[in-house]
Amino acid sequence: SAGGEWRLLQRSIGISAMHMQLLNDDRVVVFDRTDFGPSNLSLPNGRCRYDSHEMVSKKDCTAHSVLYDVSSNTFRALTVQTDPWCSSGAVLPNGTLLQIGGFNDGAQTVRMQSPCSGGDCDWVEFPRVLSRRRWYATAQILPDGDVIVVGGRREYSYEFWPRRSDSGSFEFDFLRETSDDSENNLYPFVHLLPDGNLFIFANTRSVLFDYRRNDVVREFPEIRGGDARNYPSSGASVLLPIDETAAESNSEIMICGGASPAAYQAALRGTFRRATSTCARLNLAAREPEWKLEHMPTPRVMSDMLILPTGDFLIVNGATSGAAGWENARDPSMRPLIYRPNEQPDGRFSVMAESQRPRLYHSTAVLLADGRILVGGSNPHEYYNFTGVDYPTDLSLESFSPPYLSPDNDHLRPRITDADRILSYHKPFTVDFTAESLNPSAVTVRLLAPPFSTHSFSMNQRMVVLKIAAISCDSSRMRCHVNAAAPSTAEIAPPGYYLLFVVHCEIPSHGSWIKI
Repeated sequence: SAGGEWRLLQRSIGISAMHMQLLNDDRVVVFDRTDFGPSNLSLPNGRCRYDSHEMVSKKDCTAHSVLYDVSSNTFRALTVQTDPWCSSGAVLPNGTLLQIGGFNDGAQTVRMQSPCSGGDCDWVEFPRVLSRRRWYATAQILPDGDVIVVGGRREYSYEFWPRRSDSGSFEFDFLRETSDDSENNLYPFVHLLPDGNLFIFANTRSVLFDYRRNDVVREFPEIRGGDARNYPSSGASVLLPIDETAAESNSEIMICGGASPAAYQAALRGTFRRATSTCARLNLAAREPEWKLEHMPTPRVMSDMLILPTGDFLIVNGATSGAAGWENARDPSMRPLIYRPNEQPDGRFSVMAESQRPRLYHSTAVLLADGRILVGGSNPHEYYNFTGVDYPTDLSLESFSPPYLSPDNDHLRPRITDADRILSYHKPFTVDFTAESLNPSAVTVRLLAPPFSTHSFSMNQRMVVLKIAAISCDSSRMRCHVNAAAPSTAEIAPPGYYLLFVVHCEIPSHGSWIKI
């Protein structure tokens, strides 16, 4: 249990999980690209899609998206019409997944997938509504519930959904300046900060950006070492939990892994350079912010970094040499890492149990409400390829259970019995829970926004640690009532659905869905 546990959930869902998003009905939207030909899952009832723009199969009777039901461990096919290859996404305040861009006829398309209890919901698509081609772009939800879309291949601009100007897009020279011979600035890391500005990182540089005024407020120092961190050098980035209980405002960014700026070009020539083993943390609240380096136990490129209910991070998937792209990496990273940001620097990383399935290019991971990590994907080939290669296309889904899910911790585990489901900013709300053994001083209440996961970046992921006004427990200390305060502002927690966790002695409850 000390290293967690892997479990195979589905040997094949028929598609490779290039993109994933957990919705508030505990179903996960999964999708791949459409331009490589048929998948291994037929569309139901003899249905086919016809696309005159498609590059391989203009008539395709197979699915390239599925809806995975967590509780029943089942899935069903969805129909995506235009190509969502290397796209982005964000969940709107009403719980609908807004899925943005892609390739070919999908590059200017917006798609929507809403939670549903029945079996008839499917993708709704709006072609040619984006002002620019958004392939390898990043999407970030804003405090008003709108979404900003940043970048894309050879698109040095951003735009909003819904549109905010007649032209639709705004030039952003920072993206042009950070593009090199290997690009290394695709899928820029974008995080909404508590002050309402955006932190944007591309290649080796980062800025504080006021999107309301189209103004770069300041540029931060570069991370020492000169490694590139964005696609195709593909590190991972996370905004550390925002702690409403802290006396001072806290905004901190962490970036882990990546590769040298020339790693992609070297991989094209058959040379697979060692990835970087460094992580860097930047305290944005400092008077003069400087990146502080730490070293992972192993180098990593193309890994996913997820916030766990405890506020720790899981780093999973990827490789130790090469870069993103078809056939461009070697030496898979088979052991996840857990990083504990509040421990002493020399004790923050723990190495977890080894997976039996390499997850390289086009792999993904998302946190589930029960605290497990859903892991899927890996297709480092132009087409689906299952034989005669070192790393075959993987169509499976598996779960990783971190150590906090060990039965050894069941006596400490909180179980939410009741909670307010609708929260209002800065207003009180209540949570009731039980635990077999309880220390009220070791209880925290947290909100977590599940991310849109693709290409090593978990978009819109954020955690807020909430203020607790009071905890009252019965004489046995097995039943407790918590009075807590909802997030202070929409800048701290944009409107929408969140998972509510009670954490006791570093052991989390099952998450409960709430809406702000």
